[in-house]
Amino acid sequence: MQKIIGIWVDHKKAVIVTLNQAGETKSIREIQSDLERHVRLSGGSRTKRTPWGPQQISSDNKIEARYRQQLSRFYQNVIEAVADAYKIVLMGPGEAKVELKKEMDKSKAISESLVFMEPCDKMTQRQIAARVRDFFAPVP
Repeated sequence: MQKIIGIWVDHKKAVIVTLNQAGETKSIREIQSDLERHVRLSGGSRTKRTPWGPQQISSDNKIEARYRQQLSRFYQNVIEAVADAYKIVLMGPGEAKVELKKEMDKSKAISESLVFMEPCDKMTQRQIAARVRDFFAPVP
């Protein structure tokens, strides 16, 4: 059976809608990203000799790298959930859909099944399912 899937994604969650061959909603699955938004790494103590002196601070690069690693792990979880898809439509606000598409392009099988990518605002699960059904509906 060929799976037709719609993905709505932002940095907080991904909603995956699977349709059956008749174009009816088969399942709706939500994957949370569990990203740490404001990561504070250890460090930054003052010495006794200079109590108001400079602190040792962690590098912004480390914080950004940790955030990117968590985001990449989230995208890999989404890709694993749709690995056997026949057709995929990708939608969502912001840059998350573009970042997910870049991750999908690394896998030839997944990148070939990506049909369309469109921007859209926040929607409920039912609205997402309706949008995916409308996208894959046969044209009269």
